[in-house]
Amino acid sequence: MRLILGSSSPRRRELLAQIGVTPDHIKPADIDETPLAGELPRVYAKRLSIEKSDAHACAPDEILLTADTVVAAGRRILGKPANITEAETFLRLLSGRRHRVITGVTVRYGEQQRSRLVETQVSFKRLSDLEMETYLASKEWQGKAGGYAIQGLAAAFIPWINGSYSNVVGLPLAETANLLSGLGYPVFQGGKNER
Repeated sequence: MRLILGSSSPRRRELLAQIGVTPDHIKPADIDETPLAGELPRVYAKRLSIEKSDAHACAPDEILLTADTVVAAGRRILGKPANITEAETFLRLLSGRRHRVITGVTVRYGEQQRSRLVETQVSFKRLSDLEMETYLASKEWQGKAGGYAIQGLAAAFIPWINGSYSNVVGLPLAETANLLSGLGYPVFQGGKNER
């Protein structure tokens, strides 16, 4: 059984390595990630994770893992900021408030496809102008949903989370391991089937 990771995210590869999983191939899906009009964050995360899975053809010995992580401030979906102005808008919206990080995870093997949604509550402290300017200048916000990375400089802004830390990084590990194991992938053997 070969694992195909349908994501180019280095964070997802690093997270998988924590549970002894190394993808055999990286094959990101090329889909339109624009939210539909009025689409809610949970529905959006699940839809994209499934669409990424459906965008791939797999060989009989391949198991495919896809995911999509979104940051939600209320009903508003905060994607990856297009520029520094949008990153600042996102950070000002998150400053001093709680928000949700939602990841849709889909695993497919043959005709079997299983999905999970995982949600983590995250609290941001109120950011000073200096903290905001310093963070924006770091460019760490680039390519990050909501404009921040909990495993980087923004860790100093987050006094509290409720739920999966790895979900906020980009892949909920316990749920992903369960999905993979449920379809027969040997998670804790480094992906090597020793039967």
